[in-house]
Amino acid sequence: MQKDVLKISGMTCAACSARIEKVIRRMPGAGSVSVNLASEKMLVEYDEKVISLEQIKEKVEKTGYGVLPDNTARQVTLQIEGMTCAACSARIEKVLAKTSGISAVAVNLMTEKAAVSYDPAVIKLSEIKEQIERLGYKALAVQNVQAVDEDKKRKERDIKILRLKTALSAVFCLPLVYLAMAPMMGIFVPEMLAPDKHPVRFALAQLFLTAPSLLAGYRFYIVGFRALFALAPNMDSLIATGTSAAVLYSLHSTYEIITGDIHALHGLYFETASMIITLILLGKLLEAISKGRTSEAIKKLMGLSPKSATIIVKGQEKQVGIDEVQEGDIVIVRPGEKIAVDGIVQSGRSSVDEAMLTGESMPVKKKQGDSVFAATINQNGTMVFQATKVGENTALAQIIKLVENAQGSKAPIAQLADVVSGYFVPVVCVIATLAAGAWYLAGFGSEFALRIFISVLIVACPCALGLATPTAIMVGTGKGAENGILIKSGEALETAHKIDMVVFDKTGTITQGKPEITDIVAKDDMRASNVLQLAASAESLSEHPLAKAIVEYAHEKGIEMLPVEDFAALPGFGIKARVQEAALLIGNARLMQDNDIDIAGFELAARKLADAGKTPMYVASGGVFLAVIAVADVIKKSGFLAVKALHDMGIKVAMLTGDNVKTAAAIAHEAGIDRVVAEVLPGDKAEQILQLQKEGYKVAMVGDGINDAPALAQADIGIAVGTGTDVAIESADIVIVRADLMSVPHAIELSGATIKNIKQNLFWAFFYNTLGIPLAAGALYVFGGPLLSPMFAAAAMSLSSASVLSNALRLKNFKPSA
Repeated sequence: MQKDVLKISGMTCAACSARIEKVIRRMPGAGSVSVNLASEKMLVEYDEKVISLEQIKEKVEKTGYGVLPDNTARQVTLQIEGMTCAACSARIEKVLAKTSGISAVAVNLMTEKAAVSYDPAVIKLSEIKEQIERLGYKALAVQNVQAVDEDKKRKERDIKILRLKTALSAVFCLPLVYLAMAPMMGIFVPEMLAPDKHPVRFALAQLFLTAPSLLAGYRFYIVGFRALFALAPNMDSLIATGTSAAVLYSLHSTYEIITGDIHALHGLYFETASMIITLILLGKLLEAISKGRTSEAIKKLMGLSPKSATIIVKGQEKQVGIDEVQEGDIVIVRPGEKIAVDGIVQSGRSSVDEAMLTGESMPVKKKQGDSVFAATINQNGTMVFQATKVGENTALAQIIKLVENAQGSKAPIAQLADVVSGYFVPVVCVIATLAAGAWYLAGFGSEFALRIFISVLIVACPCALGLATPTAIMVGTGKGAENGILIKSGEALETAHKIDMVVFDKTGTITQGKPEITDIVAKDDMRASNVLQLAASAESLSEHPLAKAIVEYAHEKGIEMLPVEDFAALPGFGIKARVQEAALLIGNARLMQDNDIDIAGFELAARKLADAGKTPMYVASGGVFLAVIAVADVIKKSGFLAVKALHDMGIKVAMLTGDNVKTAAAIAHEAGIDRVVAEVLPGDKAEQILQLQKEGYKVAMVGDGINDAPALAQADIGIAVGTGTDVAIESADIVIVRADLMSVPHAIELSGATIKNIKQNLFWAFFYNTLGIPLAAGALYVFGGPLLSPMFAAAAMSLSSASVLSNALRLKNFKPSA
């Protein structure tokens, strides 16, 4: 059976992926078929003797979808201006998804961004922008790190305009409400405006006071009616229709008052329209301010990037903007300055504060050949380095891109809100019309029916529904970034809290990845420091990894090296050398036996060390045995803590390694790991993950090497340690920037907290609408209860959005349990 992966375009929901799977499975020769809606890929297994890949592609296209090679797609993020609710974002998604050349589109209402995958050979970026603008929205410049200031200014300007509009509307709305309500409540009204004496003035004064509110909310009418005429009504359509009905009815009543019908005074609803617009503008203002707060994490990351750099051109220093630095440029950085771009140190030494990248508070020493990263802070020395990655290729830019993509993605739980939002507004329009018609036919008159119609339209605005999921995802992924946890997608964020088995790679992930001295068992008359000095002196001339471990340990202890003569490596045995005029031997038991050195009494100690997964080395000088030095790849401190934390969460822990069974078992026992699979070939790691999944586990794989990439991709959640390879990081769903494995349980905790928050948001969003619509339609009034007025409906609608946003912002207080 042949396996292939196809890139599918045109899918919009789970029903699409399910249909493709069903159609392809029915084809003769087709085996297993799996279509991933999020990645838009189909993994298909087929008998190439019976069916060809081209026939499968043709079948997909006949079903109504497109097949694109992966390498044709280009991704771009556009800033969209003018969206007001979930129906707006759904409309843009729907239209773009049907556009030829566009393979995927995800529009995020909270971030006001559209992530679009398209084939540049079929459609140009300018054409995509034109398509969006034809729908009545504005597609702004492509977002990048340098555009953050401009975007921030634009949002601040929008908030300022909203404040002015809200204030303008409120200033005229308050006296209007007083004027309209005072006569009914027996409160003083100036005689010149008294309705019983000057009814025409009374009506015209209300019209005059309503006009500024209508002017302040003019966008509701432009966008709302445009969407309504396009048969894709949105939140603005509900507001525009409801308030227009109130104003038009009031204008008709004003005309009747002018022509002498004093009873038409009861048909004035100007204050209803004004109050609705004022309350909704207030809700929009609070929403805009909250939106700004949700993206604080990414703004902080973007703000870290320096604005300029000093490069060396023809031996002269030159100050240039950060955009002008190119790969290969020689950059100089002085104490206290931010490092401009990623690079390799050419000369100089210093300590660099990399806390913004790794979260570690201790500065990292840098010397020639070491890597430095953009936005980290040079502390106490001047360095010259060569730029290796600039602009959007720097580590910081990649982190920002990951966070942006995650904030723009949708979690599977969001599909529920998307589906509901797509049908919600048209259904509400029908309910409002039917309810108003029913009350009118029941003999309650046109005024009562109008109140019902307006109330239903206004209370049902699906703002809260559209904000419920993206707000929580934005705050959750932003909070993750602050804690060194980069979650690549909403799907990964949702899945992580379901994990019940975490599999760690051993070398370099749960262990340090390099050997260290763990034990020195010396004869009674020998000091460990003396043995270490002799061994390290001799091993300083060896290139073996175990030798380097001994030398590094001696340097850490401040031990001075002794002169060495006649050094020789003995492959398979160890080394020999002359130190302090004595012949020194370091190696295995066979080396000792071949040189007639008595190691009696120390074989048991060496065996115990070997059983614990350590490598024992015997040391002898002048024909006399001195000590056993044990070296091992030790477990990270955070490894112990992470395993315990996962166990406390009820999650099982396994370890995959290519190492021998004895060493793997010893490390697993020491760390408290439940399950060990040793002597696994790199290519078989993914198969081991699949086996665990077949046993019913939701599996997270944690790794850092190229050989871990297939397993990371196979796992339900792949978690890459950020200090690892680019391939591993690309294959993972979550990237841990620090080498601290406690980030693994923290990521699972954050996922649980975010999904809980999303469920709370969706509950409140549905609760408001489910409760609000019957109330507005007069369900309680039938039984003698209260009737929800249009003004209270507007207040309830704004309150629903405010409650959802406030609840999502509580995630900013998330703190890992340990």
